[in-house]
Amino acid sequence: MDSAIQAIEFLSRSEHRVATLEALSEQRHDRRDLRAVTGASDPTIGRVVRDFEDRSWIARDGPYYELTPLGEFVTDRFFELREGMRTSETLREVWQWLPREMEGFAVEYFEDTVVAYPGPSYPYTPVERVTHLLESTESIRGLGTTIYKSGNLDVFCRRVIEGMEMEYIYSLPILQAIIDWNPELTAQAFECDNCTIFLHDDLPDDSRCGLNIMDDCIGICGHDPETVQLEAVMDTASPEAREWAETVYEQCREEARPFEAKELDITGLQSRGNPLRVEPR
Repeated sequence: MDSAIQAIEFLSRSEHRVATLEALSEQRHDRRDLRAVTGASDPTIGRVVRDFEDRSWIARDGPYYELTPLGEFVTDRFFELREGMRTSETLREVWQWLPREMEGFAVEYFEDTVVAYPGPSYPYTPVERVTHLLESTESIRGLGTTIYKSGNLDVFCRRVIEGMEMEYIYSLPILQAIIDWNPELTAQAFECDNCTIFLHDDLPDDSRCGLNIMDDCIGICGHDPETVQLEAVMDTASPEAREWAETVYEQCREEARPFEAKELDITGLQSRGNPLRVEPR
């Protein structure tokens, strides 16, 4: 076996070794301190520090142990690997809905993501997560099929009517489907001064997922391309993820076009006038 893999195995198979490295990465400790923070017995801590000294990862200064420069390097790399594997475990059930066409996407932006997807006995978790996010923000910008099913559209329209700032980029078929769902309610929401809508003919990842930017987080909503059923929601407060989402959104907004009422079947809305405000380019 590769010696590097052996070193990883040596660390990962012992919670006490990992905990000792973690403690020493914060400050130096004596053996009594290490027993307290790791929960290990004195003989176990004795073996751990001897093994670490043999590998030149720690050095002793009087009663205290501290990481060597090599130990700091090993600790940083090991914990990077651990965080990467945690992210992999978090996202493995929803990987198929991660963006592929949205330029600049990187999995590491979603290391602290909250993931909601249907469980075997309760299929409404993603819908409930979107509802929570809508109730928790005073503004939203987005693109694609992120808020489409009636369970979320009710809340979405109500929040717009209540004053939530909304700017959205839709494809024409999705916007038509939203209007068809409830012409009167969507008209009431779309007429609000705080509601602005754009149209785009070729949104990135439109058959897989959409993007939302809210006050405190950004979210990716994955959907079934055939049924447009919401399948997964991934949201994060990561600054790097927000910067990426802002860039994607602004690019799509630049490409978006005004639309004419004749493009949509809005017969049921015409008594209210044109309900959709369009920002001039």
